[in-house]
Amino acid sequence: MQTINFDNFNFEPKKKFLDLGCGQGRHCFGAYMSANIDVFGFDMSLSDIKVAEKNFDEFDENNNSKLCKFGVANATKLPFADETFDYIICSEVLEHILDYQEALKEISRVLKPNGKMAVSVPKFFPEWICWKLSIDYQNTPGGHVRIFKYKELKNSILSLGLKFKKRHWAHALHSPYWWLQCLMWKSKESSKIINLYHRFLVWDMMKKPLITKILEFVLQPLIGKSVVLYFEKTDK
Repeated sequence: MQTINFDNFNFEPKKKFLDLGCGQGRHCFGAYMSANIDVFGFDMSLSDIKVAEKNFDEFDENNNSKLCKFGVANATKLPFADETFDYIICSEVLEHILDYQEALKEISRVLKPNGKMAVSVPKFFPEWICWKLSIDYQNTPGGHVRIFKYKELKNSILSLGLKFKKRHWAHALHSPYWWLQCLMWKSKESSKIINLYHRFLVWDMMKKPLITKILEFVLQPLIGKSVVLYFEKTDK
């Protein structure tokens, strides 16, 4: 499942792509399969990085024309030189970081002039409902420390000199799943309705029927789980 739409990047061969907060590599694998680019995925979690590396080792087709590398890094202090990457994404990460503005500065620093970036965070309304339904959801270790408003995040990035390009929402059908988990937090692991809804989401991702595509398109502006913003760094 990908939140960032790579069609908005128009990947060029031999360019460098960074997934900051890559988790177990879902967007990295998508980018690697999309174009002849070098992919780098970094995350704070060593365990997630190990899973990403293992998955890629099983997936890799010994393609010597491009790279896919993983490592551990802090988003507020990236171990890269200025203007290293042509494309950067940061998906469902900023809501976990106390000093998210420092992370945005680092992203801008390592992005090349004319480079493209995308960020996604939970959309305000669905996330607000989660916080209202469960105090445990709010207090999960390593969980979300804020609820972003769209204009707040957009303006933070614009203040760094990047040019706004596009916005869209994603995963509307996933919002009810998270609401159910928050509503039944103590028993979510054994809840039949939550397990049933999870099976529905997996079926939808695998089969991609027209009816759920239409349903999600209609629901995105209302209950899209994530908001995705695209920017471009202006040339010096």
